[in-house]
Amino acid sequence: MPKLSLIVPAKDCAHYLPQVYRSILMQAEPHPLQPDPIDLKELQVIAVDDGSSDGTAQVLDEFGAKFDNFEVITNPTNVGLANGRNQGLDRAEGEYIVFLDGDDWLAPNHLPTMLAAMESLHVDFVRCDHTTVTGNKRGLKRAPMSVRNRALNPRTGILPAHTNTMVDYPYAWAGIFHRRLRDSGLLYFPKDFMTAEDRSWIWGLHLDAESFAVIDAPGIMYRRNVSGSLTQILDERQLMFLDAFDLIFERLDNDSEGHTFYPKAARNLFALMEHHHKRYIQAVAYAQAVAELGVDTAETSADSSVLDHLKLRVAGRRGRSQMFLAAVEEERRNIQATKDPSDLPPVQIIPQEVLDALRARGGRVAQRIPRDVFSEVFAASTDKRQAHISWYLPETERTSA
Repeated sequence: MPKLSLIVPAKDCAHYLPQVYRSILMQAEPHPLQPDPIDLKELQVIAVDDGSSDGTAQVLDEFGAKFDNFEVITNPTNVGLANGRNQGLDRAEGEYIVFLDGDDWLAPNHLPTMLAAMESLHVDFVRCDHTTVTGNKRGLKRAPMSVRNRALNPRTGILPAHTNTMVDYPYAWAGIFHRRLRDSGLLYFPKDFMTAEDRSWIWGLHLDAESFAVIDAPGIMYRRNVSGSLTQILDERQLMFLDAFDLIFERLDNDSEGHTFYPKAARNLFALMEHHHKRYIQAVAYAQAVAELGVDTAETSADSSVLDHLKLRVAGRRGRSQMFLAAVEEERRNIQATKDPSDLPPVQIIPQEVLDALRARGGRVAQRIPRDVFSEVFAASTDKRQAHISWYLPETERTSA
C-alpha cells in the first residue's frame, strides 16, 4: 500500500500541468527547505483527464513516466470536478489522500509537512493555509482557526455563526485526509456537481468526522482568476450552491445539534445569495452602461428589449431598482476611466431563465431555514444584504422577514 494518494483532476490544463507535476516531483528531492523528502515509491498519483481538448493527455504521458505509480483516468467528455475527484477516490490506495487542482502547484516541503502532521497528530484530517497567486502577486490565506497543531473535535470548527470558521474554508486541496474517511463515504463529493461541490462536503466532514487539526503550512499555491474557470462564468452551473445548501440543511435536519448550527448555515447561505445576486446585477449593469455609452467590446451588447427584461429581473420592483441604478453608474465610471476600449471585458448576456431559476430556487432553499433562525439571521444582516435576500422571497415573505 502506498503511503499517499494524490488526486489531480484537470480539464484543458496543458499550459499549467508541467509546473504542477514538477512541483510534485520536487517533494521527493533533497532541498534545504525539505530535510525529509517523500519517497516516490510511496506516492500514488491519480491524474483525471476530464474531457480535455488541448494537450493535457500528452503532458500526462510525458510526466507519468517520471513516477513509480502514476495512473491516468480519461473521461471522453467533461464530468466535472466532483465526479472527477470521486473517480480518483475510487482508485486511491494510499493510507492518506491529498487533492490538487490542475492549475495549482506545491511549494517545496508541502507534502512531507502534511504527512508528518497526520502521523504525529493521529487525526482524521488536517487542514492548512494556502498561498494565493494572482499574476505576479502572492498572498497568504490563513485557515480560520487560531488553535494550531492540536487534535480537535471537528464540530469546534463550525461556530460562531457571525465570524469566518472552518466551514467557510471549503477548499479540498488545503488538507490531507485519512483513507478511513474515504472508506466511510465522508470524503466523497456530491455527484454531478459542476460548482460548489465542496460546500456540503466540508460540512459533512465537520459534522461527522471524529478529529481534525489545523497547521501552519501555506504550501498550496492557488492560482486565481484563471481564464475559463467556472467561477468566472455566469450560467446555471453557478446555481449549484443552492443544491449544496439543500444537502447541508438535510444534514442539519437529521442532526441532534442541527438547530445549534443552523444560524451558521443560514448566514453562509445569505452571504452567497447576496454575492450571486450582486454578480448578476453587475453583469446586466455593465451591459446597460456599455449600451448607454455606445462602447464596442469584444462581444456585441444585448439589444434594448433583452436588457429591459434582464433589468426588471435583476432589480425587482418597489424601490429595489436603486441597487441596479447605482451599479449602472459605477460601471459607467469604470468604463470611462478605461483608456483603451479594447481592454474592456466582453458583455455577458445572462439567459432570463437563469435569473428566474436563481430567484425561484433561492427562495425555496431559504424557506427551509427554521422560521426563528431565519428571522434572527435576517435581522442581524446589513441593509444591503437584506435588500438582496428580499429579492429572492415571495412578496408575502418580504414583510415578515
